[in-house]
Amino acid sequence: MLTLLTSMYLVVRAVSQQAEPIRVVVTGAAGQIAYSLLYSIAKGDVFGKDQPIILILLDIPPMLPVLDGVVMELQDCALPLLMEVIPTDKVEVGFKDIDAAILVGSMPRKEGMERKDLLKANVAIFKTQGSALDKYAKKSVKVLVVGNPANTNCLIASKSAPSIPKENFSCLTRLDHNRACSQVAMRCGVSSSQVKNVIIWGNHSSTQYPDVHHAKVNVAGGEKSAYEAVKNDAWLRGDFISTVQQRGAAVIKARKLSSAMSAAKAICDHMRDIWFGTKEGEFISMGVYAAGNSYGIPEDLIYSFPVQIKNKSWKIVDGLDINDFSRAKMDATAAELVEERDTALDFLSK
Repeated sequence: MLTLLTSMYLVVRAVSQQAEPIRVVVTGAAGQIAYSLLYSIAKGDVFGKDQPIILILLDIPPMLPVLDGVVMELQDCALPLLMEVIPTDKVEVGFKDIDAAILVGSMPRKEGMERKDLLKANVAIFKTQGSALDKYAKKSVKVLVVGNPANTNCLIASKSAPSIPKENFSCLTRLDHNRACSQVAMRCGVSSSQVKNVIIWGNHSSTQYPDVHHAKVNVAGGEKSAYEAVKNDAWLRGDFISTVQQRGAAVIKARKLSSAMSAAKAICDHMRDIWFGTKEGEFISMGVYAAGNSYGIPEDLIYSFPVQIKNKSWKIVDGLDINDFSRAKMDATAAELVEERDTALDFLSK
């Protein structure tokens, strides 16, 4: 009898101690990036192995039949942390009381489309989503913008959600960061886990600046600077940079589809670091508000910086030496972002 009561007590205690589910919305949820992403979120790779999840899948009305298939697959995975899956095309449902928003959906650039037309279409989308976040989401929501042009879309979403702290918005440059890590690792013949503190500065575009002047590589049990480990300055200042900058286009050329698996992995890395923090002595790259930065970057931008994260708050890593080579590339990508911002804000005001 005592054993039965003890067992019942332990069961009740375990149930009572289970964490409250968090609500996570993914937009563009019927797309290929989301298809690679949702399983990882639902099985606990991002928000923790003991964190129940309510997953909200938001997409446009024509994609709802596809979403039904995605819901069936998630149900058929029988994942213990997945409490509920909610497919919807309504922002008031999608953004209601959410803890995390991963905004993957955006208007893709079509053949013959001018960049300003792409910006105009996306300003409309991210103004709507920002306003919905402002109206329906928790004020503590963490928002990650993935849909391109990610930096400027993130800026528009944030400006359209004035009641949510600007620090809660970030855009994805972790894919570029991971690409840079991998290129250095392959060049040195080590695992990518042996490379740390690469930096992506600026825009998630072909003007981004992958910088390894502060990176470290663990080679044969000893830590070296990336330049010392690679032993090829010309490559690091030339083909390495262009390879990372153009990697997305190279994937499209090879696959006839844009990066999905690697983008999903980068999203998981980014959100996990927001939730659990970065490792001591390490920093990662994310697009964040430039206000108060010590690198002379214009303040009203979402710009990719090296950041460290603790208690779900990021801080730009200050005091890194910037040489003339880096300065020119950091300023060039900032100039592109200023132009994008000004065009987008012009559309936003109309």
